[in-house]
Amino acid sequence: HSTERSCLLRELHRFESIAIAQEKLEVAPPSPGQLRHVFFHNALPFVGFGFLDNAIMIAAGTQIELSIGVVLGISTMAGKIFFSSFFLPPAAALGNLVSDLAGLGLAGYVEALASRLGLSIPDLTPKQADMWQTRLSAHLGKAIGVTIGCILGMFPLLFFGEEEEKLEEK
Repeated sequence: HSTERSCLLRELHRFESIAIAQEKLEVAPPSPGQLRHVFFHNALPFVGFGFLDNAIMIAAGTQIELSIGVVLGISTMAGKIFFSSFFLPPAAALGNLVSDLAGLGLAGYVEALASRLGLSIPDLTPKQADMWQTRLSAHLGKAIGVTIGCILGMFPLLFFGEEEEKLEEK
């Protein structure tokens, strides 16, 4: 309706005048509390991503490596020598491919889980969000988050020693 359009136009003009006024004002840098909020807002989803990425890559790479050994009929001991020199890099690369594809599909779920945990978007002005301190805090959060996630995602390695011992006994 025309009344709704005129109301919307008035509000847009009001927001535009506020934005113009903010451009002329000097904005204070984000507080340490706001920077911590930015850090954790970026770190938490990357902990989940790093965990899933590493866990899936290790499990998929191992299964690919084992399936190549079964197809070629190589024993466990011969396979260790053969795989380490020839098949390990392709198995790791294919495991990484599977992990990356799974990461693409699971990214939305990781972000949804992070938001369910009560992680709200930091309350910053557009100028504060673009400041170097904020960008540094966001990048550090992502880097530290994915590092912690990758370390936690190495848990499948705890189970592989037992499987190899069982295969050698057989």
